[in-house]
Amino acid sequence: MGSNLLMIVFDYTPVLARLTLFVMSGAGLGLYSSQIFAAPVQGYVMVVQMTPAVCMLDTQKSKKRKCLEGYALNISGLLPETSETECKTAASAALSPLQAKVVARVMPDENARVQLWQAIGGCVPMNASQYFRTIINYAERLKIPSELTSPENRSMHMSNLRLQFLRLNPTLPVSAIRFNCAALNGTPTLTEVKLCYKPNGQYKQCSATVETNCPNSFTIKGSY
Repeated sequence: MGSNLLMIVFDYTPVLARLTLFVMSGAGLGLYSSQIFAAPVQGYVMVVQMTPAVCMLDTQKSKKRKCLEGYALNISGLLPETSETECKTAASAALSPLQAKVVARVMPDENARVQLWQAIGGCVPMNASQYFRTIINYAERLKIPSELTSPENRSMHMSNLRLQFLRLNPTLPVSAIRFNCAALNGTPTLTEVKLCYKPNGQYKQCSATVETNCPNSFTIKGSY
C-alpha cells in the first residue's frame, strides 16, 4: 500500500516516541500557464528527499523545520531541464497565505522555497504561484511506498523499491525514476528519489544527466 505524497506530514513527538500520518485527499490544483519567459523547457526533475537521512547527514539542515518537526519526506525542488545557463530571477516568490499553507506540507521551509525560486525562476514558463501549484499537482498524483514513511530503519533492494513505485503509479515508466544514496555511518542510505517529467506533466525517461548512484541494496532511514 502507498499514500499520496501530497499532504504526507509526520508529526514527531520525541516524548511520546510516536508518528502520526496525515493524509488529506483533494483535487489537483491544475498545471501551469503556457506563457513563455525563457528558452523552452525540455522537462522537469522533481526531487523528493528522504528527510530523516538528509537531516542526519547535514547538521546545518537539522535546524530546519522539516527536521525539527519530523517530516518523513519533503520535496526539495522541481528543476527545469533547459539550455539556459542563467536561471536566476528577481521576480517575487510570494504566495497567498492559503497556497503557502498547502505548499508547506511538502516544502516546509519558506526560506528554502524562496531560494529555490530565485535560483530557477528565470528558466520556467510560469510565475511563482504557478510553479508551486505545479509541484502540488505532481505531488498529489504521486503515490509513495509505505517503506519510505516507516518509523523503522529498513534494508531495501533497489529493484524492489522501484517495482513498488511502478505498481502504485501505473503511468510511471521504469526509466522515469532515479535513486540517490549517501553513506550514513558507513551504510549506503537512500537520500533522494527523482521523478522525470515532460513539460506537459507526463512522465518521461530521465536524461543521462540525472544522477543515480545507489547500490543494489541500501538502508531507508526511519524517523529520528
